[in-house]
Amino acid sequence: MEKEFITLYELQSGLKEGIERLYPSRLWLKAEISALKARPGGHCYMELSQSDDSGIVAKAQAVIWSSRYRFIAPYFESVTGSPLREGMLVLIQVQVNFSQLYGLSLVVNDIDPDFSTGEQERLKRETLERLRREGLADMQKGLGMPAIPYRIAVISAPDAAGYRDFMRHLHENEYGFVFHTDLFPALMQGSGSPSSIMDALDRVASAQDPYEVVAILRGGGAKLDLACYDDYDLAAHIAQFPIPVLTAIGHDQDSHAADLVAYGSVKTPTALADELVSLYASEDSRLLSYTSRLKLSFSGRLYREESRLQKLLTGISRAFSRKISDMEGHLSVLEARITASDPANILKKGYVLAVDSAGTVIKGVRDRRPGDRVGILMKDGRLDCTVDSVSRLPFRVQADEPGPGGGLHGEYAAMD
Repeated sequence: MEKEFITLYELQSGLKEGIERLYPSRLWLKAEISALKARPGGHCYMELSQSDDSGIVAKAQAVIWSSRYRFIAPYFESVTGSPLREGMLVLIQVQVNFSQLYGLSLVVNDIDPDFSTGEQERLKRETLERLRREGLADMQKGLGMPAIPYRIAVISAPDAAGYRDFMRHLHENEYGFVFHTDLFPALMQGSGSPSSIMDALDRVASAQDPYEVVAILRGGGAKLDLACYDDYDLAAHIAQFPIPVLTAIGHDQDSHAADLVAYGSVKTPTALADELVSLYASEDSRLLSYTSRLKLSFSGRLYREESRLQKLLTGISRAFSRKISDMEGHLSVLEARITASDPANILKKGYVLAVDSAGTVIKGVRDRRPGDRVGILMKDGRLDCTVDSVSRLPFRVQADEPGPGGGLHGEYAAMD
């Protein structure tokens, strides 16, 4: 028995009729541009795709004829600030065509630029809501950053103008402050950017010498080019990173999820370099002010101590002078007494001294005997005499010191 069959052409013709009946007119289609090839002045060929958690679930080829592409492309870029590129989610108006020879194709008649910008805002909003719901939004804000960070890990594209601007402003600052920077290269735009930046962050975290701060730099770009910075996985990775992250992705009209969860963010890499330099300048100014106050305080203390010391020295000098004056007066009195007690001076006044044969002054007659030899010292000589007799006086003479008139004084007392 012969098997029934149809020809390939008949199959393709049936498919063509069915598709044209199902989609007789243009329709709006949401898809991601997974591949794009455009020639200047020519046609633009695209591969459209749709993905879910399991991966790509649908693909189709599309074309924008040159007659439409030369209007669609510049208008899209003027509204979104970004040219059509791979990885972009778009809303396109297509005519579904089916050719028996070439199969299914989509002819693009228009692209809605507002959808692409709105889609990015939706992604950002959903990312931020999820981060807040999971308690990740403010984790970076709780970290402590050094007052003057020295070791800085830089995540950027090595050939990016923003990276060069950052390095020049940081290392050639007018104050001569010194920073240590290491570059961790990464893709900074496109669908592969989030995973590339996360990989760079992981390399920073595992570095042998720890860093004090991380700078993520992207030197400007169209708004849609920065959609990767609203990616949830990247934002969550930054939020939970153990080192303060500073972002400068170069968009001056809006902030992205990565900016909002980071420890801090500025608009441009140059502004971030200036901010880091200003931290050093502020600390330097604070230290100079503290040093100045310390010098003033020390100078004031030194002046007061010098004044106190001078007063002490003046007091000591005066007291010493008084002490010397008192001692000089006392010495003068002693000298006068000694002078008055000098035997030579006593002899000059007409008194005499009696000495024994050994030259010892005879102070009394107690031990004298008749026949003893004594010497009588006078102011101009000596008399050698022999004691004929010994008699005692009815009073006792105190001869230890001169009297008021320079002579000897005595008192009457009963004799032994």
